[in-house]
Amino acid sequence: MVVPHHSKEHHMATFVLVPGACHGGWCFEQLTEQLREHGHRVVTVTLTGLSERSHQLTSTVNLDTHIQDLTALLSAEQVRNAVLVGHSYGGMVITGAADRAPERVDSLVFVDAFVPRDGESCWTLTNDVQREWYLSVGEDGYSVPALPSFDARATAHPLASFLQRIRLSGDLGRFRRRDYVYATVWDGESPFAPTYERLRKDPQWTVHAVDSRHNVMRDAPEELLKILLNAA
Repeated sequence: MVVPHHSKEHHMATFVLVPGACHGGWCFEQLTEQLREHGHRVVTVTLTGLSERSHQLTSTVNLDTHIQDLTALLSAEQVRNAVLVGHSYGGMVITGAADRAPERVDSLVFVDAFVPRDGESCWTLTNDVQREWYLSVGEDGYSVPALPSFDARATAHPLASFLQRIRLSGDLGRFRRRDYVYATVWDGESPFAPTYERLRKDPQWTVHAVDSRHNVMRDAPEELLKILLNAA
């Protein structure tokens, strides 16, 4: 059993930041700088087929591809005791990677994100508004266009990654700490409301409701930074 570390002293953590749909590692730019100023190591991820890797987007890119991206990165960067941080769709990816490489993971932070259980997918976890977006597939038949509200750098996202059900062999209870950051400001119903309601009743989770829109990194950066530093 791992004994929680309660000392006020900052020990250096390794944060691994995983973006949501259509985004690249650049969406964490400000957060990366702030965490490094506090002496932590930060590794940002751009998933296959997105942003500067958009030329790699094919019909076969799915959730497994993205989980593999992350587990391969943890191995190549020799990351140990990682604080995995997933925004939005990135919650699916960090859940899968933590399940496959638990020896490299210390704790998890889900930032307005999906927290799937075995057999669940973005499609099963979200609401009808989001499902409608998933089905607005482009001419190629496999990529979902970025929403107009996204950053200008956002690119199309692989449909298969939204539809594929995750396969998990264990649960997240084996990690030292699990934080959930819920953004309370949405136009209409938040697709993460059911996840938030489930986790805030669970004593194994530390849940934060933040007065922010979905892009918490941009809209509530100081509050998010505080949460991450506490999680480490």
